[in-house]
Amino acid sequence: MKVAIVFSLLITVVAVGIPVQAGWIDDWAKMESVKPRGYVCYQPTGPITIDGKLNEDSWQNVPWTDDFADIQGDVKPRPRFRTRAKMLWDSEYFYVGAELEEPHIWGTLTQHDSIIYHDNDFEIFIDPDGDNHEYYEIEINALGTEWDLLLIRPYKDDGPAVNSWEIPGLRVAVYVDGTLNNPADIDENWTVEVAIPWKVLAECAHRTTPPSHGDQWRVNFSRVEWEIEVVDGKYQKIAGKPEDNWVWSPQGVIDMHRPERWGYVQFSTAGVGETEYRPDMSAQARDLLHRIYYAQRDYKQKHGRWAKTLAELDFEDIGLESIEESPQMQVTQSGFEVVVEAKHPEGKTLRWHIRQDSRVWVD
Repeated sequence: MKVAIVFSLLITVVAVGIPVQAGWIDDWAKMESVKPRGYVCYQPTGPITIDGKLNEDSWQNVPWTDDFADIQGDVKPRPRFRTRAKMLWDSEYFYVGAELEEPHIWGTLTQHDSIIYHDNDFEIFIDPDGDNHEYYEIEINALGTEWDLLLIRPYKDDGPAVNSWEIPGLRVAVYVDGTLNNPADIDENWTVEVAIPWKVLAECAHRTTPPSHGDQWRVNFSRVEWEIEVVDGKYQKIAGKPEDNWVWSPQGVIDMHRPERWGYVQFSTAGVGETEYRPDMSAQARDLLHRIYYAQRDYKQKHGRWAKTLAELDFEDIGLESIEESPQMQVTQSGFEVVVEAKHPEGKTLRWHIRQDSRVWVD
């Protein structure tokens, strides 16, 4: 389905882990305390069979991500069960493999595009151009049931989700090391293997797809885990217990729909281990713009209007090495746009922008 058609089929869906907004600037303070993780994604050396087992040499030779942490970061305890992921890519697919330690593996949802996080699940989030808008989400449970959707912008920015969006050619498989839906024994883990076609990701990528060597895309993974008990020989969620959200790159707040804090996947055509991960050279500019965005959202919540100047937001001394001049802000009745000029380490100066719906871009 092409994007022009997709936009006429918007269906808003309920999202997991989105708190009622109490203090926007407090959220940013928590988010700024965690730094996005990075991963170098290499190419397979042979065919990949999508069977959920991750046993090909290509999978065995590439590293795992860091173990998943609580979505809020180190302020919360380490997850009860280990979760980790791997990635590969070729000219046709972006491959994701994940291993989820689980002593009691269960699943109930069998219909495509069910709200999968009502079961334990594994989730993939992809924002190709890192602008916080037009990003993809895929959720999978232990039965291999899948939910794919396109987000026009984050829910906090009144973003609709396109539940009717589909991924033709998506390949998903799950392997269970144990017995599914059987409380009588102890299971080991379940592994997920996914191949996502570039031709579908290209619909909203706004950049070269498949990527080129050195390109970085914003990606994150989440695991929703419910506490359960056994009732009449069946698994049942413990009433009143909220779900746990365990992620590759912590968000700082309980909301996966903050793409500004997703991890970076750097694509490489070199041999495994031959590419060094390159930290985002625009991080200072991006963080400054988001700090202003969150301050503006906080200001409007309290005063019923956007702040007209940075001074109203208590932004006076920026004090960042890469920022050459103070940010410039234009405000209208309906929104705002902030521009900051940031010196690139290679010597050029780039103009970064953010507006009231959190979209970020550079020119």
